[in-house]
Amino acid sequence: MPEPRSVAEAVYREESGRIIAALIRLSGSFDLSEEAMQEAFASALESWPRQGIPNNPAAWITAAAHRKLIDALRRAATRRGKSELLAHHLPTASLPHEMTSSEEIIFPDDRLRLMFTCCHPALNQEAQIALTLRTLGGLATAEIARAFLIPEPTLAQRLVRAKRKIQDARIPYEVPPKEQVPARLASVQAVVYLVFNEGYAATVGDQLVRRDLCVEAIRLARLLCDLMPDQPENLGLLSLMLLHDSRRAARSTPNGELITLEEQDRSLWDWQQALEGLNLVERALRLRAPGPYQLQAAIAALHAQAPTAADTDWRQIAALYRELQRFQPSKVVELNQAVAVAMGEGLERGLALIDALDGLNDYYLFHAARADLLRRLNRPAEAAKAYQRAIALAGNQVERGYLQRRMQKLDV
Repeated sequence: MPEPRSVAEAVYREESGRIIAALIRLSGSFDLSEEAMQEAFASALESWPRQGIPNNPAAWITAAAHRKLIDALRRAATRRGKSELLAHHLPTASLPHEMTSSEEIIFPDDRLRLMFTCCHPALNQEAQIALTLRTLGGLATAEIARAFLIPEPTLAQRLVRAKRKIQDARIPYEVPPKEQVPARLASVQAVVYLVFNEGYAATVGDQLVRRDLCVEAIRLARLLCDLMPDQPENLGLLSLMLLHDSRRAARSTPNGELITLEEQDRSLWDWQQALEGLNLVERALRLRAPGPYQLQAAIAALHAQAPTAADTDWRQIAALYRELQRFQPSKVVELNQAVAVAMGEGLERGLALIDALDGLNDYYLFHAARADLLRRLNRPAEAAKAYQRAIALAGNQVERGYLQRRMQKLDV
């Protein structure tokens, strides 16, 4: 018999983004919607142990949150003495995507529509992405901080400032008109991909993959492609995620231990999904408007096209990372390029490139990459130190376990 708390936690993890998207659509208020959802989950934890878990827990919480939101709106209307506020926000009112006759884009999904809504140009792009991930992506502050490579308290302060700016500047939660959608697309794409990344390699916990986040991100990317079918970066984003996700069954042993790409049994890859990803990236590149998601998808495609790990075209991958660095300069891209150089042009050369990087000392994959190259170069004492640092920084238990096993095999 499942425990009420574990069921509520599962609903929060899988459905909170959808629930709060619907609440914001009805109320136009981030704070009221978040408060109503939190109160609904609190009610569930209070009543389910006594009354039993409902047949549809997500629907129960959604209905409870909806009622609490209406109560909050009634109280606000009473306090302000403005009965029209209640009439405007109750479910019988016009929904935001019906507000203007000039609107031409019909969003097929509440969460996608609210992603475009939250990515308001009055906020800087990092704030847009962080706020949207926290509100609609279902990611915790620690998970988002990891994506931005910044401390959790710093990210929390940025979220508070973003919410305050929305309130002080009276930024409305409304669907952008068609001409404003392209300006917000890059932020929405970034949100979808960061949700996928958190699902593909969870920041914390005892599972490598959060399948629910991967499925949701791929679903949203498909909606983006339906919304703008000739937008090449949408195609590249979907291709990239499909190619990565196609390896899921080969990424861990039956008892949950990590298997690296180099060691995976490629017969376990989902080749139907991989083929869809390959076709999508070819279609995107034919549009001759390259971008970062298409380049990353092209890198994933080279891995998929190699019959074995030894057949991987690392030189071409290194060249694609150099091109990606032009579009999307970052230390993480430089790190990936250095690893590709090491595998394709020489371990010493790749290690020298990694050692020249700065700003990644708190990034566990930086130390993991150094450790792996030092291991391959038969420098076990140095490799052990790098593994120790990577283990200390890794938050996911599966990844930490893999690094510990690697370190234990060193002949120090």
